Amino acid sequence: MSIFFHEQLYRTSSVMSMVKNFPIAVCGAGALGANITENLARSGFGQLTVVDRDRIEERNLSTQPYYRSDIGAFKAKILAHNLYRALGVKIEAHSKELTSANVDRLLANSAAIVDTFDNSVGRQAVKDYCASVSVPCLHVGLATDYSEIIWNEHYRVPSPANDDVCDYPLSRNLVMLTVAVACEVIVRFVATKEQQNLTCTIKDFAVRPLIL
Repeated sequence: MSIFFHEQLYRTSSVMSMVKNFPIAVCGAGALGANITENLARSGFGQLTVVDRDRIEERNLSTQPYYRSDIGAFKAKILAHNLYRALGVKIEAHSKELTSANVDRLLANSAAIVDTFDNSVGRQAVKDYCASVSVPCLHVGLATDYSEIIWNEHYRVPSPANDDVCDYPLSRNLVMLTVAVACEVIVRFVATKEQQNLTCTIKDFAVRPLIL
């Protein structure tokens, strides 16, 4: 029986074939990026790249798919290792800082990019690269009880004043709601080329179209 037996019953063989052969790069392996990467891999995506310079810290364990024994190791490498053990999916991992100087090399050969970075410099580099080479890019971000899932054309990089300082309130349930919605947006894009821009709020369990 296939690892993706249930997913295939839901998606159809045609869609599963599309996602298996669709190369996606995920920028960031934190609360959003790591869970999105895992969710995509467990949904049948077979060509994944993940880029993240950070190492695992104890405070990451409640919202990110890592273990206490992983503390101190590079997030991207551990994520790739764990998903290969779980699914046999080979993920290309880059434990490097993405910049405007190396973005073309780190994201090369991707049919779509998912940006989950927690800093404006990285998000800007991804946005500019994707615009310059016409690669679809989905930006996913959150704050307190609200999150946004926005395609590159409509995305505005936030001010550096809002960059991650690692002391903001964060609900795991908001992370997982955002991850589920973002992954569904990605699957729909692969299958139909539709690009949905959405917002999520956890207090009222709402997923709504983003008013642009």
